[in-house]
Amino acid sequence: MKRLLSTLALGLAAATTALPVLAQNASWPTKPVTFLVPFPPGGSTDLISRTVGAKLQEKLGGTFVTENRPGAGGTVGTAQAKRAAPDGNTILVSSLGPFVIGPHLVKDTGYDALKDFDYITVAVQAPNVLVVNANSKLNSVQDVLAALKGKNGLTFASAGNGTSDHLTAELFWQETGTKGTHVPYKGGAPAIIDLIGGQVDASFSNINTCLTHVQSGKLRALAVTSAKRSPLLPDVPTMEELGFKGVTVTSWQAFAAPKGIPTDIRDKLRRGIVDSLNDPSVKPKLLELGFEIVGNTPAEFTKFQAAEYARWKKVIEVGQITAN
Repeated sequence: MKRLLSTLALGLAAATTALPVLAQNASWPTKPVTFLVPFPPGGSTDLISRTVGAKLQEKLGGTFVTENRPGAGGTVGTAQAKRAAPDGNTILVSSLGPFVIGPHLVKDTGYDALKDFDYITVAVQAPNVLVVNANSKLNSVQDVLAALKGKNGLTFASAGNGTSDHLTAELFWQETGTKGTHVPYKGGAPAIIDLIGGQVDASFSNINTCLTHVQSGKLRALAVTSAKRSPLLPDVPTMEELGFKGVTVTSWQAFAAPKGIPTDIRDKLRRGIVDSLNDPSVKPKLLELGFEIVGNTPAEFTKFQAAEYARWKKVIEVGQITAN
């Protein structure tokens, strides 16, 4: 009997100890939540973080603050997020760069992109657009291929070495057996300025960066890299439509947590993120900017992460791409 009472007492003590943790998780957030963005303010990832954070304050209560920690293509801030406590109070908001590209370009990122995070959801994605100067003689993707195979070749601008637009161009060259000349810039905006000015021939620019210039007639869009045509550029064919199935690419922004976040907090956060993205005051504005809302599950994101990681590893290795 004494042993039985002792066992019951231990069990009761364990249950009592667990109650505050469960209560804390159920009422999360009880502290300010930091959305750690590994890029400077003003970019697409920063925009998604601040937009979702503001809506989550309305929907979940609490305080959501965006903190920018740029450096080394986003790997510095990502490593910092990995080191944070997995209590739901620090969340990584990042893009495909630190998740699936940086690990293959930076010698020591300080994190394992496949093991050190719990993946919450891919929030949004956006295609790249093959664009040329409006006065260019290149009127189709076939014209681009012919020029690439010609003696003068073509120059392709990007937002920087190892960025989505750079790697999309590299993927296109690998899929078509061609090779252009990569011209990296310090950001998408200066790359577009030189493309409009005629200093470079083409770019697989992110739709968020080039859309207004296509609509104003300064750039000509030849193809989009999404699986379906963009509603913002309905007359522009996809690369897949044109026969280049391997060049279906999207840039994406996503939410992840340091490994070990409680499942109930993760699921509550995901529901809040998806609800925020689909809020009537948010969704139309994101669509106007060229974003497609994804909001997939943690399991779907984890599978997608692994596939993207392997895909870009191969492109980088075949292209012998380095960080500098």
